[in-house]
Amino acid sequence: MKSDVDFFSFKMKAPVKIRMVIIAALALCAPLAAQDRLAEDLARYQHETDPVRKSRALVKLGDEQVDLAKKQLKEDDEVASLHTLEQYRDEVHDMVSSLHNTGVDAERKPAGFKELQISLRETIRHIDELILTLNVDKRPFFRVVRNDLFMDQNELIDALFPRKPDRNPPKTDP
Repeated sequence: MKSDVDFFSFKMKAPVKIRMVIIAALALCAPLAAQDRLAEDLARYQHETDPVRKSRALVKLGDEQVDLAKKQLKEDDEVASLHTLEQYRDEVHDMVSSLHNTGVDAERKPAGFKELQISLRETIRHIDELILTLNVDKRPFFRVVRNDLFMDQNELIDALFPRKPDRNPPKTDP
């Protein structure tokens, strides 16, 4: 009877050990895969020539850059984190300028404009959360980046929803 118990405990332990080894291997490989994915997406973004496809690539790249900035903050590397966010801000600013320079009416053809604006809204929220984790003396540097992104987001909103003069002016009473 005792040998049956040993046999079953061995059978139960072997799959658990295998799972633990697999989980440990994945945990070690995940950061490397994330860095490779970031490098691939950055290369794809930089080589793209079409502004709409480039803005879509930036949406994906932006999420990864913000995640990298959070990781760098967890590792107490505020300078690298700020640099990563500044790089993202510069990419967004260039992308907004490129989209405007195409001459496309964003209200009629929102492709690229809309995706980038939605992504910026989410990214700004993530950066706000990130700022709250910082020491008070470091927050202003990150707020500058956040405010620049907010300005670019407002430019996209203005392009997507331009203000139009009233078509029917108010009637005046005689």
